[in-house]
Amino acid sequence: MTDRARILSGSALDALKASAFELSPEPALVVDREGGLVAVNESAEALFGHGLSLLARGRFRAALPPGSVLVSLMDRAVFEGALVREHGVEVNLFGQPPFEADGAAVPLGDGSVLLTLHVKGALGVERGADQAGLRSVVGLGRMLAHEIKNPLAGIRGAAQLLKTGASAADQPLAQLIVDETDRIRRLVDRMEAFSEQAPTPREAVNIHQVLDRVRALVANGVADGLYLRDHYDPSLPPVWGDEDQLIQIFLNLVKNASEAAHMRGDGQGELTIHTAWRPGVRVRGADGKSASSAPIEIRVQDNGPGVPQSLREHLFQPFVTTKANGTGLGLALVTKLVTAHGGLIDFESEPGRTVFRVLLPVAPEPSLGDA
Repeated sequence: MTDRARILSGSALDALKASAFELSPEPALVVDREGGLVAVNESAEALFGHGLSLLARGRFRAALPPGSVLVSLMDRAVFEGALVREHGVEVNLFGQPPFEADGAAVPLGDGSVLLTLHVKGALGVERGADQAGLRSVVGLGRMLAHEIKNPLAGIRGAAQLLKTGASAADQPLAQLIVDETDRIRRLVDRMEAFSEQAPTPREAVNIHQVLDRVRALVANGVADGLYLRDHYDPSLPPVWGDEDQLIQIFLNLVKNASEAAHMRGDGQGELTIHTAWRPGVRVRGADGKSASSAPIEIRVQDNGPGVPQSLREHLFQPFVTTKANGTGLGLALVTKLVTAHGGLIDFESEPGRTVFRVLLPVAPEPSLGDA
């Protein structure tokens, strides 16, 4: 270990391999059970612009603002005795300008915690290669928007002709093709989903109607042969969002979950959609200061093999995929759309159980003037 990873309390680093800690490209800090900073690596010193002797003045936890997610993250890691992650954490430390990062905390067994920060840019886009990758997605989206519109018109026309000659039992399926073609056209018209300049139009949306639509779309397709379950909280108020984009979000998540459940290969694949009320969740705005509530939780769960450990840290980035023929754009789009809605997306995974969780804001109460 170099002198940059100086130790103030030797027991705090017993569980660390010194070379891995020091050479990690991610900023890493070790905080003891009293909340003191006992070690940092070179990346952390470079991030905050100071060495350990300056960073460790006073208690680390005491330097965090009230209600800091980092404190909650470290406490959860100690309580659960396992790795805990949190996406989109605001970090405001050591007199540096606030920035956003994905945080991970690991208990070291003696009450101390290893805290790792995966730093993001000002708009939540990861720096370096990931930012270039997202720019590629923007260009790809604009190109596809132009190319998709003509075949869409032909598909819609053919579906309408089929509907006129279809039996009463088949007419709903023909109408479903027409409705989905119209929805895709609207999405294409707003292909600026990856553009920061395109605000998300919002209205009050019944999230259960969205999820029922998604179930209808996958039931005879990618989810055929799976046991589909739902656990809805009927008391949930409307979410504040765009219905077409919400359908796209959950259609992507449910398709991914269905494909994962089919990978079991034993005919026992299951897919479950939960909705619940989760008060107390607040999402920081793009300005880095304002925050809004996002208490409506939607979880999509499958019993497939789980996300490979090597991909978990980068799963929401463009061009990262677990599929042999995948593009790696689906979850990147989902993340962008959820963020544009003022929401959060996260996941947890282990063999036999993967859950993607989306948190969304509630639609505001209509004013008296709107009545």
